[in-house]
Amino acid sequence: MDEFQSILQYGNRIISGLCHVFAMLVITIGVAKALSIYLKDVFTTHSAAEAIRESRLEIGHSFSLALAFLIGASILNTTLAPTWTDIGQLAAIIALRAGLNYLLLYEIRSETPSNSS
Repeated sequence: MDEFQSILQYGNRIISGLCHVFAMLVITIGVAKALSIYLKDVFTTHSAAEAIRESRLEIGHSFSLALAFLIGASILNTTLAPTWTDIGQLAAIIALRAGLNYLLLYEIRSETPSNSS
């Protein structure tokens, strides 16, 4: 039974680590895409305000996806033999990240051209 639990813990650490790597990768790509959108738009016919808006939308989507990966990693880290302290910390982390995600998505929706007046 101890060997099975060790295998589960090892697998859990690998998957949790992958979630962190994916989050970093998504943020890095999102920042690069946002910068390229901004530079392309600001040096062509678009205004600087339009370039900033499009860049913010791109980076907002990336941050939202990265937060989802980080929430998944936090849940995985707490799945094997959690204490009440671990569960409380997980609840706080999920609440903060979900709140950030909600605000990001709210901002994205308000900035999307089809929803603006």
